[in-house]
Amino acid sequence: MWDYTERVMEHFRDPRNVGVIPDPDGVGEVGSMACGDVLHLTFKLDDDKRIADVKFKTFGCASSIASASALTELIKGKTLEEAEKVTNQDIAHYLGGLPEQKMHCSVMGKEALEAAIENYRTGGTVKHMLDGEVVCTCFGVTATEVERVVRDNDLHTVEQVTNYCKAGGGCGGCHGEIEKIIARVHGIEPLPTESAPTPKPKMTNIRKIQLIQETIEREIRPHLKQDGGDIELIDVDGDRVIVSMRGQCAACPAANFTLDGFVGAKLREFVSPDLTVEEEKP
Repeated sequence: MWDYTERVMEHFRDPRNVGVIPDPDGVGEVGSMACGDVLHLTFKLDDDKRIADVKFKTFGCASSIASASALTELIKGKTLEEAEKVTNQDIAHYLGGLPEQKMHCSVMGKEALEAAIENYRTGGTVKHMLDGEVVCTCFGVTATEVERVVRDNDLHTVEQVTNYCKAGGGCGGCHGEIEKIIARVHGIEPLPTESAPTPKPKMTNIRKIQLIQETIEREIRPHLKQDGGDIELIDVDGDRVIVSMRGQCAACPAANFTLDGFVGAKLREFVSPDLTVEEEKP
């Protein structure tokens, strides 16, 4: 389990301001089912243009629910200009802190508020997408969004960026671009590109199976168990890895993404780039 504060658990078990406001002044939506997190935010202004009411609906983990609940409490009664100054760090601080790996939930709350305010001011789309070239195709994160979380939260590693906006948490193909963005934001010259590594000798099937089992135990199973899930290795057929998802992972709407975007990415990173992952057919 994640090491959540009492305040996080309080807002998870008893979230404030859940629901949808009829005929809202502003509507914002961020995330996607494919990523495993979705947040829908609506607000209503009073005659003084202050946020008289704000409600949210979310699909996500305990941190997502708690962060959205905290956000609504932080912005209620504020003008839009005041609400815009609320940062994702303010949300995390209000909750007594969030696990580093869950900071993206506070960022999602900030983005939902920005989308709702933009909707009020321009009537634009309720979907939130920062302009710019998409860097992380697994999660649809743009270079602009990576730059902002790096700058706003003083991030220095790819792992930190993944914790704050999920970029880099899938296949890993964008890690080089993320490193360049980090260097550019901090005014650091990027390291020279390394020459192509010498091809590794062909791996025996026994060694491949050993590495797959080790990677599952070390890199995959601990993360799945933190959210109530598990995984079982069923078979290895050439470069096909056949597994069975257990616990919460078996019924999770984002299971297909978890299977390839996380499990497959880890196996390709630590075992072989040629591996594909399939779930056991009933």
